[in-house]
Amino acid sequence: MPSLPGLTITNLPAREAKHGGTMERRPLLGDEAIALGAIHAGLSGAYSYPGTPATEIFEFVHRETHNGPPVGEGGVHAVWSANEKVAYEEALGMSYAGRRALVSFKHVGLNVAADPFMNSGVSGVDGGLLVCSADDPGMHSSQNEQDSRIYAWFAMIPAVEPCTGQEAYEMTREGYELSEKLRLPIMIRMVTRLAHSRSGVELAPRREPNPLRPSERPADWTLLPANARRLFASLAEKQADMLAWSESCRWNQLKLNPKSRKLGIIAAGVAYNYVCENYGDGAEMPSILKIGAYPIPKRLVRELIEAVDEVLVLEDGYPFIEGQIVGLLGAPKPIHGRLDGAVPRTGELNPDIVRKALGMPAVARQSTPTVHLPARPPRLCDGCPHIDSYQIVREIMDELPETRVFGDIGCYTLGAYPPYQTIHSCIDMGASISMAMGAAQAGMRPVLCTIGDSTFIHSGMTPLIGAAQQNTPMTVFILDNSTTAMTGGQDSMADGVLANVVKGLGVDPEHVHVLQAHRKFHDQNLEIIRREVAYEGLSVIIPTRECVVTAKKK
Repeated sequence: MPSLPGLTITNLPAREAKHGGTMERRPLLGDEAIALGAIHAGLSGAYSYPGTPATEIFEFVHRETHNGPPVGEGGVHAVWSANEKVAYEEALGMSYAGRRALVSFKHVGLNVAADPFMNSGVSGVDGGLLVCSADDPGMHSSQNEQDSRIYAWFAMIPAVEPCTGQEAYEMTREGYELSEKLRLPIMIRMVTRLAHSRSGVELAPRREPNPLRPSERPADWTLLPANARRLFASLAEKQADMLAWSESCRWNQLKLNPKSRKLGIIAAGVAYNYVCENYGDGAEMPSILKIGAYPIPKRLVRELIEAVDEVLVLEDGYPFIEGQIVGLLGAPKPIHGRLDGAVPRTGELNPDIVRKALGMPAVARQSTPTVHLPARPPRLCDGCPHIDSYQIVREIMDELPETRVFGDIGCYTLGAYPPYQTIHSCIDMGASISMAMGAAQAGMRPVLCTIGDSTFIHSGMTPLIGAAQQNTPMTVFILDNSTTAMTGGQDSMADGVLANVVKGLGVDPEHVHVLQAHRKFHDQNLEIIRREVAYEGLSVIIPTRECVVTAKKK
């Protein structure tokens, strides 16, 4: 592939030039800054499945555009997708049509979308495609701390990582230009702290959306082996241009301090804010490389290492930059960070952790009186329909102590806590049904599982097909509260069709029961469930009652 001389994309006007009073300024969450940046870049389609800390991206797009014109007249299509894989593929279809698309989800959602994500780097895109993956260091609401930068490296595509809401807005706008120049998807990596922090963001004029322009290169979108080999070779050739862009773009900045040779700092994303905060009292800052774009800018890293005696790497998430610098055989100079214990190996960064890693004395904090309060673990809301379901499950477990209940992702995961203590596992979306199948196949009896209505549509239908085909001896509870409650009450695609979907997947209708999840029906519901738990085959119980929170809103 020839070099791309036009790869230096058109930047927004410098912020110093925008204070004449003509530019609008809005207080935005980091998530909202990405959403508005995409809208102002000429967005035509937004796709997502809800998941903290990414949910607000799609919600903002929907809120800003849902009363607008249709896509053909400059509007934005924004409807929740069934899952992240579907969302990514819908975005690819929008790109194939030549229009700009945004797909967003939390980091574990990228696992679900990994198949189309990886292959889209090979096929390339037509209309600009940005994928925002919001990571959750510290696991505030997640099963793991995985770092999406590794996915971008794995797929061999560029990524950007903002440290402020302003950067999130501008990186999004400029990311579409880069995407269309490289004909590659671009990742925006967010972390919880920035996603949910609010700041003033200066805005630029909105660009007109791309016209409908279906791809004229269908062979590139058809990954038969002959095409895929050619396209993967092309992707490999683009790496040099991507690195050249990274080393010259304004998001990666090296500031050398010739008076301070001992320590150099590499700070990525929000970590740069924490460094600045600790040197905000007028102290002279050491040489520092701020990284906001990937691939890692090798030349700038080399220049920093040559200018100092040792380097401290500060990054929220995995030791991604640090690990690549150290490699298998070590670095020419000491490199400190998460790998050598200078920074804790897990959890999110904060100014105090960074201050300690910099060797600075701790900042005196205002002391607060010690108050010993009882622990308050999260619990189901008063009046939650899941309470009635779990009370019955608890009774079954008390009657049959060998019972195992496989859980899933949702509000109902709180059934693991007292007073119910009814869940024995929770791994990922849809795993409850699959794991219950495996346990039943191993000979365990009785085997139950609980999954929500939205999670069932997301990832539960596929394993249920297998269970129906084999008539696996287990009882599946699909807890239907008519919404995606855990992430804020988004609409559920299962609403009104759940029983028909279950029967259509092959479950014997005689063993599909829709029950009213209410205490006044407790005795008759318990009798039905006892009978189905004893049945040596597949049964599906659908306890139904609307989430109390969404019911109150209505």
